[in-house]
Order: sequence, then C-alpha cells, then structure tokens
Amino acid sequence: MRSYLVAAIPLVAFLGIASAVGNVLYRESADGYTPSTLPSSLIGQPHPHVDLPPLAGISTPGLADAVIRGRVTVVNIFASWCIPCRQEHPVLMELAKDTRITVVAINYKDAPEKALAFLRENGNPFAAIGIDARGRASIDWGVYGVPETFVINRDGRIVAKHVGPLDAAALAKDIRPFLDQALAGG
Repeated sequence: MRSYLVAAIPLVAFLGIASAVGNVLYRESADGYTPSTLPSSLIGQPHPHVDLPPLAGISTPGLADAVIRGRVTVVNIFASWCIPCRQEHPVLMELAKDTRITVVAINYKDAPEKALAFLRENGNPFAAIGIDARGRASIDWGVYGVPETFVINRDGRIVAKHVGPLDAAALAKDIRPFLDQALAGG
C-alpha cells in the first residue's frame, strides 16, 4: 500500500501544477487580462515596415507599406498548417465584407502551394498577402505564433493585437471596439 502512495506523489504534483497553470491561462482576471490579449510593446507604435512578396498563383498583391498607409487595416498572421487559422477563417471572410476595412495577411513559414490550396478551399478575404517564408517579418511584428491579428489605424499605428483564433466573441471584444474607434478617426 505504501508503494502506491509513493508512486502517486508525482501524479498528484503534476495534476496540481497543471491545474494551477490552466487556471491562470484560461480564466479572465479582474483587470480583463486573457491570454488572447497579451500586451504588446507595439501598441501605439507605427507598424513595422513590410515589403513582402505575393503568393504565386493568385492575383492578390504582396504586402507592402503602401497597402496599409491611410487605411484602417486588419493584419492577420496565418499558415495553412495552423488548425486555429482554419477555425477563424470564416470570421475574416465576414470582416472583409466591410469595405471601410482593409484585411491583409502575412503568410507565416508556409509552403506556397499549401497556402494557395488553403485559400482556394476556404476563400480569400485578403486584399494583400505577404509571404514570410523564414519568419523574419513576423519577428518584427512581435508574433508569438499563428494566428495573430493586429488592428492598424489610418495613421499607421498598431492599436490592438489579438493572439489566437478570432471567433465572434473575440471579434466583438478584442477587435471591433478598436476598429470602430479607428474608423471614427481615433
């Protein structure tokens, strides 16, 4: 009996630690922090310079500063191998219907033929797609992983960052208020 108790100690310790970490990661704190709203030193700063080549096989241009300049823009970092990117794609398709907003993408460390197949299968909401084959541009944007989404105001400043897939709730809470403010000129 005693050997069973000794053997159970690592399991109990693991479950306790996993529970504590899960509680921190998946609950919203009193100050509104959630893992999807990780702070970014880029908030309020001009967006990083972009000059990324287009995805071959479609007519969508590459992503350059000129595409963002003077527009309220949503920048989405995605990859065809990213399961959450597939989950959020319908939200981006819907968002792209708003002609006041420019939705663009950085395709992160992806095989071009797979990115093309992803867009052909799911639709292309992007006015521009920049290929970031080595992930260098994503580092400039402070990207932790995919998907991530940024809101850029007309002045070219980053006003919001969302980490993880967009769904209706995340769009309403983490993106839409900043879009509305940017569209209103703020």
